[in-house]
Amino acid sequence: MRERRPVTDRTAENRRRPLATLAALLPYLWPRGETELRVRVAAALACLLLAKLVNVTVPLFYKGAVDALTPQGAGAAIALPVALVVGYGLVRVLAQAFGELRDTIFAKVAVRAVRRIARETFEHLHRLSLRFHLERRTGGLSRAIERGMEGTSFLLNLLLFSIVPTMLEIGLVTAILWGLYDIEFALATIATIAVYVAFTTTVSEWRVKFRREKNERDSEANGRAIDSLLNYETVKYFGNEAMEARRYDASLALYERASLRTQASLSFLNVGQGLIIATGLTVMMLLAGSRVVAGTMTVGDFVLVNAYLLQLYVPLNALGFVYRNLRQSLIDLEQLFALLDVAVDVRDRPGAPPLPDGPGHLAFRGVSFAYDPRRPILRDVSFEAPPGARIAIVGPSGAGKSTVARLLFRFYDAGEGAIEIEGRDVRAVTQASVRAAIGVVPQDTVLFNDTIFYNIAYGRPEASREEVEEAARLAQLHDFIARLPDGYATQVGERGLKLSGGEKQRVAIARVILKRPRILLFDEATSALDTNTEREIQAALDRVAAGHTTIVIAHRLSTVVDADEILVLEAGRIIERGRHGELVARDGLYAGMWRRQSEAARLADELARVAAESPPPG
Repeated sequence: MRERRPVTDRTAENRRRPLATLAALLPYLWPRGETELRVRVAAALACLLLAKLVNVTVPLFYKGAVDALTPQGAGAAIALPVALVVGYGLVRVLAQAFGELRDTIFAKVAVRAVRRIARETFEHLHRLSLRFHLERRTGGLSRAIERGMEGTSFLLNLLLFSIVPTMLEIGLVTAILWGLYDIEFALATIATIAVYVAFTTTVSEWRVKFRREKNERDSEANGRAIDSLLNYETVKYFGNEAMEARRYDASLALYERASLRTQASLSFLNVGQGLIIATGLTVMMLLAGSRVVAGTMTVGDFVLVNAYLLQLYVPLNALGFVYRNLRQSLIDLEQLFALLDVAVDVRDRPGAPPLPDGPGHLAFRGVSFAYDPRRPILRDVSFEAPPGARIAIVGPSGAGKSTVARLLFRFYDAGEGAIEIEGRDVRAVTQASVRAAIGVVPQDTVLFNDTIFYNIAYGRPEASREEVEEAARLAQLHDFIARLPDGYATQVGERGLKLSGGEKQRVAIARVILKRPRILLFDEATSALDTNTEREIQAALDRVAAGHTTIVIAHRLSTVVDADEILVLEAGRIIERGRHGELVARDGLYAGMWRRQSEAARLADELARVAAESPPPG
């Protein structure tokens, strides 16, 4: 199994090398099976070549026009070189036109690449195990993806339309200067470029650590902000707004320092590049000027050399910008590709078939599991749930009850033993078919920030409106929705916070009804509700569970007294099993839990009765 990597990996040994990142990007530039996109890449390269060939002829027309307008002696007549001037204007327009055509042709390739990477990243995140999502920081993850998307588009354009054409133009200009004049011009051009490139690459490599630190501080600050906002109510409960602001500001201070170091190093790079370019220009102009004075070059030649140098200055200056941004984009992309490198813990076996149809027969056979090998959670858990049976799992906190649910749903795979549905090991069939067979009503229902209709229909997106409304009626939710001003179009807010706990649970029940699973799992579905709401929700759950194989993970024992079998977990082992009456009579752990909860319920009812009978104050 591949080693899992965190999203923001700061260890040097786990960072991708720049060439590895570029190699990972190339398939998106030349996509397999996409003939149209490959044709577009080829056409864009052809336009690029034509644009550069046309561009290097511009100074030649300029030289010809200058020489034609330069008097050869006193009183010499000067004729306007119309053809040269028109040709000069035409080639400039053609160079720009080929460049724009290139960008237009290639745009679809770049946008499609960003789309593919974004989709693959999204799908990969959903394939990753629950372990990864429990450890991630949402804010940092979102920023890594955002920067990676921007870096993808930028890098594709840089590779194809900046680095390659700049090298091509430098080669063409150097060859022309060498062919037309002395080798000193070519050598001076090559020397300037070599020093410029060496300085740019050296300083840019030195700056990488500042950019990487800036990214990490940015992700840290954003993650802290998102985490605080997601826990808005908790912050308010404890009055810790000032503390949260201090923690966020501390992260921003680190980001500020990293940003200043990044900017200072960038300014140093820019000044150095300008000095090198200015020195090269000065040397070249001195060479050309001396030859004009000596009579071996014309004024037009002087202008030609100057024009070529200025023409080279733009791509050279761009090369510095390109290289800086290339390295920055590679740093941004390394986080995205590191995310794509995170191994999927739970995989379908090659050629795994779907779960066969059946009535919902479930069995745990000697299942053991540990999130960390040093701390076992489940130890040799075995039980069987025949079709239509109601099995309850109870026990103290930390006994492993919720882990049973996570293993059943294949968020993790069992370390030892097997979980079977319809007699098939769930590891031998597809995850999608296992999850399609199970409907879950969790303790904390988190809804999408969308409408009530959308959240119910999420159980089966292709369901009709009539089916959605029928599911809401069965969950005792339809009348409540009908009283809302916007009805089923009511927005539920972030994580469903505009609804009460009981209303959210009813949405979860309606969603499961719409899904039509063969096995139902109630994971402490009523433990967070008040007594009256719990009774109403429990009645709805009982109606839904009729005729289904049902696993009930419960804290309140009053909800499982009618179960066909109750499993009592302690420290990951089943220490008692049987029906309610049998377990109470056995006077073990279950009986003790039952007495404590019964006494607590009796005291609560007594206090409520006294409060109801007491006269109002005053």
